[in-house]
Amino acid sequence: MFTKVFSACLKGIDGHLVTVETDVSPGLPGFEVVGLPDATVKEARERVRAAIKNCGYEFPARRLTVNLAPADIKKAGSMFDLPIAVSLLLATGEAKGDADGYVFIGELSLAGALRPVPGVLPLVMGAAAAGVRKFIVPKENAAEGALCEGVQVFGASTLTETMAHLAGETLLPETVTDAVALLNSSTADVGDFSEVRGQETVKRALEIAAAGGHNILIVGSPGSGKSMLAQRLPSILPPMTMAEALEVTRIHSVAGTLPASSPLLTARPFRAPHHSASTVGLTGGGANARPGEISLAHRGVLFLDELPEFHRDAMEVLRQPMEDGVVTVTRASATYAYPSDFMLVAAMNPCRCGYHGDKTHRCRCTAASIARYVGKISGPLLDRIDLRVEAETVTYDQLSMPPAETSARIRERVTRARAMQAERYAAQGIFCNAQLSKDVEATCKLTAAAASMAKEAFTAMQMSARGYTRILKVARTIADLEDSEKVDQLHLAEAFRYYLPGDRLEM
Repeated sequence: MFTKVFSACLKGIDGHLVTVETDVSPGLPGFEVVGLPDATVKEARERVRAAIKNCGYEFPARRLTVNLAPADIKKAGSMFDLPIAVSLLLATGEAKGDADGYVFIGELSLAGALRPVPGVLPLVMGAAAAGVRKFIVPKENAAEGALCEGVQVFGASTLTETMAHLAGETLLPETVTDAVALLNSSTADVGDFSEVRGQETVKRALEIAAAGGHNILIVGSPGSGKSMLAQRLPSILPPMTMAEALEVTRIHSVAGTLPASSPLLTARPFRAPHHSASTVGLTGGGANARPGEISLAHRGVLFLDELPEFHRDAMEVLRQPMEDGVVTVTRASATYAYPSDFMLVAAMNPCRCGYHGDKTHRCRCTAASIARYVGKISGPLLDRIDLRVEAETVTYDQLSMPPAETSARIRERVTRARAMQAERYAAQGIFCNAQLSKDVEATCKLTAAAASMAKEAFTAMQMSARGYTRILKVARTIADLEDSEKVDQLHLAEAFRYYLPGDRLEM
């Protein structure tokens, strides 16, 4: 006896349709799963055996062979439990039903209950792209799977419910998710810029960074508010589009970090890995290839506090994703590409003790110690950071000042500037000034006076071509915030202001 049903597997963050073929033959009892399964898939034999028996079906005492095709793609995870069980029951005749046109995804408990699995949205999208339109998934994953347009998703709680649905006895209700309503109801609580006293220069730099998608480095003494400012950056970023929300949700679904409270991520990610994070933790990969912090920050913010304390190789691995917007992980079995279009926000002390150049505290570091500390950040990495700004120590008078401008007002300006950029770059497939890679000078058109200033500054500061290009893009963002068609001297001068290292950042 032979039967086949459909399932899906993950390769990176992409789903691929899998055919689960089952053959039941006479001979010595045995149960083999082939088709490049990993240890988790092989263990499905015991889960499926117990689930079938505990749901009241008879497990066949015959030779059973399950093939997961195509056999050249590694199969990992527990999502194959349900399709294997369904195919076995249909092949042996223990249960009747029509599984044609269905994709089955889910882990089984020993009692036959369906447990949620990660990556359901990309699995459904991948299978839908292959032409399948009906899905049975764990009930907890149904709302996530229904985010994919043009499919029918049914949430089941047990193997028994699944077989009853296929037999037409008790139909499962179709799950419908209103993605637009979820996106419009986003209420992320990330703090407000009005809560930050002083630091007007840093706030302005963060506004420019948000408006153009630029990377930024904040240097300041302990307690000056670097982390507080960075944590409030998402409050001034423009809201995500539906395409961005689905893209981010796919990544977090595969990584298993999707919150149970909502099937759709509606707020831009803010990731703040500890400085002890490994290279693999940042880039992703590992035995079963999961996205790292760089990809989890896609379309959002990657905040690296105490930047010089990160391992050198971990810092250097940021360079290629910051340029390309994609991190490529190569392993012996396959190569994975994870999206990584993020804003880097880094913070650091000016020296090891933290008080070099501080007006209220005495620095205990030697000149050589300061140079070693700051020198941990390589020139190529620093050259990829568009804005560098100093956070000065907050005074008592600043603490007693009335609340500053709210994030909502800043966000209006940022959103307006981003809308201008989206319209400008519609034909290029990019969204903001930081992503601009060609026709930079034509797009960031300077006035005659600004061009003269740029030439003098380029020579005097011994800038690299990359550094100069980034200055032009920052100046273009400042002009966008001012609703100016051309980049004039004031815009360019402010851009150079954020390029120059401060007195406490000797590089």
